[in-house]
Amino acid sequence: MIRPFVKMNGAGNDFVVVNALEQPFRPTEEQIRSLADRASGEGFDQLIAIEPSDSADAFMRVWNADGSMVETCGNALRCVGWMLMEANGADRVTIDTAAGPTTAVRAGDRRVTVDMGRPRLDWTQVPLSEEMDTRGIELQLGPIDDPVLHTPGAVSMGNPHVVFFTDRQDDGFVAGSGSLVEHHPLFPEGVNVGFAHVLDRDRIRLRVWERGAGLTRACGTGACAAQVAAVRRGLTDRKATVVVDGGELVIDWDQANDHVLMTGPVEIERTGALPF
Repeated sequence: MIRPFVKMNGAGNDFVVVNALEQPFRPTEEQIRSLADRASGEGFDQLIAIEPSDSADAFMRVWNADGSMVETCGNALRCVGWMLMEANGADRVTIDTAAGPTTAVRAGDRRVTVDMGRPRLDWTQVPLSEEMDTRGIELQLGPIDDPVLHTPGAVSMGNPHVVFFTDRQDDGFVAGSGSLVEHHPLFPEGVNVGFAHVLDRDRIRLRVWERGAGLTRACGTGACAAQVAAVRRGLTDRKATVVVDGGELVIDWDQANDHVLMTGPVEIERTGALPF
């Protein structure tokens, strides 16, 4: 069976998107890993299937590059939202995910705003394996008396994140530290690891080590988590631009309804077909 796909990215975070509205799509972990390989496969951070939904315009299923299925992906929500709006001529669509439903709205030419919902801030919601204040959890890397990283904020945006505030953001440091923290026993479901440098009250430079995907050019839920964690520490205002490797995302933690709104670009790279 040959199955068409669209290769897309949101601020550099790239996806292979498959239409599974009429025919189910259930790749194996081995197939996903092979497809994700940037040397021999199509290459992507996440594989996305657009599936039917009884309660929304579509259901978005997400697999990371290592073959694991995850709850949601913020940048993919913008891409899928744009595709659905283009298909039906609407300016707003609802997308269901394993983390719950999300609304996507046009915000300009190939720009989409996604309502990411309320951040989940209780330790049981992240989740953590023990009770802690998620504004700054008890976690450090390096010597006890002089840690390299310590006391990150913890937030779930439908998937688990920790955010370290640091100006050390080089590839080696992010990959080395992120890979250590990703599988730390404090996080029973694993965790996405953010490295945030607050540049101003309305600007954050962010790099993210994604659970199951590694160092990515952008992470939408990671940008939301970084902004929420920064606001909770009084480091930024409630609306800020988060600068990632692949571009910029505007994150607004709306005080009125406690929802996090993410606005950013959508790009189509190419089309192709999968052999399964």
